[in-house]
Amino acid sequence: MNESTIWWLIAGSLVGIELMTGTFYLLMLAIGAAAGAIAAHAQLGFTTQLITGSVVGGLAVILWRIYSLQKLKSHPEEIPAQHLDVGETVEVHEWLSNGTAQVKHRGANWTAICAEGVPQELGVYQIQNIQGNTLVLHKS
Repeated sequence: MNESTIWWLIAGSLVGIELMTGTFYLLMLAIGAAAGAIAAHAQLGFTTQLITGSVVGGLAVILWRIYSLQKLKSHPEEIPAQHLDVGETVEVHEWLSNGTAQVKHRGANWTAICAEGVPQELGVYQIQNIQGNTLVLHKS
């Protein structure tokens, strides 16, 4: 088995593991392994293949990390919307003196608070956000 085949098997294995785990970092390392395979096809030495694969894979990981952090900073309002419970409705039967309420959601008791500027009234509210294990509600 020649060196390029081994590199392609490593790249394929990393892609397979990435599909099972769902992390993009393994995909970036697979790109590095593919670069090592291309270096092997160019008949470069094993040390050069190893350096090529490591540099390309490492740069891909770093660039992906920078991209994902910038995406989070540029669109922070999208993060809570990714939670499946955002937009669901709950009913508040009683507000406690500390500004919280106990509501039933998905068969469990949750602590809920009103979003800023929303008056505390009895009735149906919509989940606007989730902060830890506290539901942030606004009037629906």
